[in-house]
Amino acid sequence: MANQRKKVRILSIDGGGIRGVIPGVILSVLEQNIQQICGNKNARLADYFDLMAGTSTGGILSACYLLPQSRESQKAKFSAAEIVDLYFQHGEEIFARPFFHKIRSAGGILDEKYPAKGLKKTLKKYMGDTWMSDLIKPSLITAYDIERRKAHFFTQQDAKQKGKNFLVRDAVWSTAAAPTYFECTNIKDDLKRDYALIDGGVYANNPTLCAYAEARSLFKKPDTQKAVTAADMLILSVGTGNDKKTYPYQKAKNWGQAEWVKPIIDIMMSGVAETVDYQVRQIYDAIEHSSNYLRVDAPLPNTVNHDMDDASEENMQALKKQGELVAQKFKKQLEDFAKTIVETDGCERIY
Repeated sequence: MANQRKKVRILSIDGGGIRGVIPGVILSVLEQNIQQICGNKNARLADYFDLMAGTSTGGILSACYLLPQSRESQKAKFSAAEIVDLYFQHGEEIFARPFFHKIRSAGGILDEKYPAKGLKKTLKKYMGDTWMSDLIKPSLITAYDIERRKAHFFTQQDAKQKGKNFLVRDAVWSTAAAPTYFECTNIKDDLKRDYALIDGGVYANNPTLCAYAEARSLFKKPDTQKAVTAADMLILSVGTGNDKKTYPYQKAKNWGQAEWVKPIIDIMMSGVAETVDYQVRQIYDAIEHSSNYLRVDAPLPNTVNHDMDDASEENMQALKKQGELVAQKFKKQLEDFAKTIVETDGCERIY
């Protein structure tokens, strides 16, 4: 057994549209660190995390990391670097806006800004007909059910039950269906029941607390066999960049619905992420285990378009560069975290 006490190793990835390139690059660096430490060039993130959670673009990343090579395999299909390539190869297709759609939607005012065709095609290419139950490790992907009016969590554990299994591509399509950007999804579970869902970023753009709660219900302490607590977890939470755009009072005080649409989405998503980070830090500070939690994120520079849908080559390169800069900023912390999760055994699942 490794020197470290058994822990639940958790990866949580924020939402942020095309800005998912940033955590994608950061996690590619982490995977390289893991490979160097364990001396295995084929090591993957999924080998050293016990639970992954993602919202929106974070859901895309986490699901791709957990895709099996085949239905019977427990080895990851893609490397972290290959998933970064997904954004570069298909970003413009995902955020493509045909001329007539642009006219019909009045630039996104009367209809969704982008048709879902490009996104669905890309997800089908990478995920095929893989089901949530086929993922190689426990996972959690957030969405919101607009008909049942409740949060919807796609999890690998629930997917083992009849009526709670979904195609991975449908789960990811749902978590990426950001209001105003894409239409809400209409998907079916394994019993052919309908669900109308939107982006989980409306309530959990940073899904770290969701992952924490899932781990509490899923894993047990090795000594007492009781549910794990915060002290039994190692959490890495990765953001898509802090959007610190300000809205001066004199400019915003007379805004109506039309003017508030875009700012309120930005404020809501960044505010949710910051609040969850604060809450998790408070949990770990209170039990004097602050080193068990690492949040990797940084303010977005002016060289990057802060919008979630700019997939131009220039902005993609800027996002990649930002990911590299953030990884360099957190170099020591990422190296230490990689070493810790490689040397730490995972906890057993409750069921």
